[in-house]
Amino acid sequence: MKKQLTLFVFVIGTTLLRAADDRVVINGVEGYTNTPMLPGGQWHVHDPNRPQPAVVTPGSVFSAQAAPPSDAVVLFNGRDMTGWVDLKGQPAPWDVVDGAMVAKKSDIRTTQEFGDLQLHVEFCEPVPATGSGQGRGNSGVFFMGKYELQVLDCYDNKTYPDGQTAALYGQHPPLVNACRPPGEWQTYDAVFTAPRFTADGELKSPAWITVFHNGVVVQNHQAYMGPTGHKISPKYVPQAATGPLGLQFHNNPTRFRNIWVRPIQMPDEP
Repeated sequence: MKKQLTLFVFVIGTTLLRAADDRVVINGVEGYTNTPMLPGGQWHVHDPNRPQPAVVTPGSVFSAQAAPPSDAVVLFNGRDMTGWVDLKGQPAPWDVVDGAMVAKKSDIRTTQEFGDLQLHVEFCEPVPATGSGQGRGNSGVFFMGKYELQVLDCYDNKTYPDGQTAALYGQHPPLVNACRPPGEWQTYDAVFTAPRFTADGELKSPAWITVFHNGVVVQNHQAYMGPTGHKISPKYVPQAATGPLGLQFHNNPTRFRNIWVRPIQMPDEP
């Protein structure tokens, strides 16, 4: 059995350093200050000093239970996990309960692949709410299997801003915090544009995304700095023009329903 060593260091009563994984707590927000600097040189990846997005109470209804358009690709039929597999290509291990898929055991992805798309997905955070920070209702939506839009329960729950609900994980916090309480269904409506590369593999244009969370714009044509990840400095590498849509299991039974996409053809492309 591995012995665990934990070291506590207090700085003016606000910062707690845990030697086990280098996390710190600053003004009640857990994060990291020894990670790479993001472009611009102001904030570390997962920096707890970064300003918390303002809280906005969303309207009562926006696109919950929205019927898919006639040209949409419906990715979840509400009955079983058809069209989804785990990351090894085996049948998706998630449960389906009362018309919703429930995160379990491993990440999953679609068998179909997409590039530019419009996405609608609904999610519901577990009740009763347990844990704090990144340990509360954690999941994520991955475009092309690489670019995460964070799913988290940030209703009265602070965490590092680039890991909040609707953050481009590890890169861009949401413009505001538009979370509903756990147990209430929430919506993401997003338009994602895949990155483009030249014939010799140079980045021509980054991935872009616009996101509405519960009807509130939280990412406004924001560029990804590269594929997302934990405590990494993002960097683009050449990739295929399409990829699967992924959903994350992060030890929380987050629920999802009404998932559909509309592939988008760029006007200047055949």
